This record gives sequence, C-alpha cells and structure tokens, in this order.
Amino acid sequence: MELKGIKILAFGMIAEKINASEFYLKEVSNTNELLSSLNSLYPQLKEMKFTISVNRRIVNNNEPLNADSEVALLPPFSGG
Repeated sequence: MELKGIKILAFGMIAEKINASEFYLKEVSNTNELLSSLNSLYPQLKEMKFTISVNRRIVNNNEPLNADSEVALLPPFSGG
C-alpha cells in the first residue's frame, strides 16, 4: 500500500485561501520542513498568521513528524 503522506487539515480562512480543507504532504520530517513546503505550494500563506497543531497539540517549536502524524493549520482565534 502506498503511503499518502502526512495528513494536513486546514481550517477557516486558511482553507479558503488554499481551496482545501484536507490534503497530504510527502517528504516532510518536521514542522520547519512542513512550513517551507506550505510556503512553496501556497505562497498566499506567507502573509497569514496561523498556529500549527500536531496530533491535536499546539506546537511552537520544530516538531518531528511521521507518517501517522495529523497536522492542523489553525487561523487566529477570537471570541470571548
């Protein structure tokens, strides 16, 4: 069975900008590589602020990724 890659979920205005709410990326082993790939594939993301979640945990530093990682791209939250 061929691996699809790392599952990426996009929410809110991020999903609107890239015209996808779910996609897969191959050949990324950490979140720094992920950001680099995202900026190449979707240059419009360079101007957006968003948070990255790996396996439902928000990350602020470079995190390792593997084939079963689930990554979410989360727009800024607002509300009260």
